[in-house]
Amino acid sequence: MQRILVMGPPGAGKSTFARKLAAITGLPLFHLDQEYWQPGWVPVGEEELQRRVRGLLEGESWIIDGNYGDTMAPRLARADTLVILDLPRWKCLLGALRRRLAYRGGRTREDMAEGCPEKLDWEFLLFIWRFPAASMPRNEARIAAHGRHLRIYRARSHREAETLLKGFAGAR
Repeated sequence: MQRILVMGPPGAGKSTFARKLAAITGLPLFHLDQEYWQPGWVPVGEEELQRRVRGLLEGESWIIDGNYGDTMAPRLARADTLVILDLPRWKCLLGALRRRLAYRGGRTREDMAEGCPEKLDWEFLLFIWRFPAASMPRNEARIAAHGRHLRIYRARSHREAETLLKGFAGAR
């Protein structure tokens, strides 16, 4: 396990899982939200994001947290391990609500680009709710097309995610 992707719906706990995994493995951690967003929630643009992701992939080892479908093919091709946090919608909604409460008052998360304070609106809540039907089938197709070589781990609960982390720690 030298090049690990952590994917799943918003609010599932990808960044928290990735931070814990980085602490266990000692691998450098990159959050795609930091690569995509600029202060004030301004996106860098597709071409710039692709350039940044290519730069990350040049590293010999890493953990990359995030989905960003248009960057998925090269990430899947280069990775050796994929962790999918596949939690129920209601758990993801609850996770997003908890995160919003934890980072209220304009605070920026450590896994988010500077100048992008935590926000939660109906559009984002709908995105989370629709993620299993709208995004997961595309992601699964990308995995099938570009990730046949991957070791794939899927956690359907926070307990399963913690069990995975314990297993990874034991393997070190």
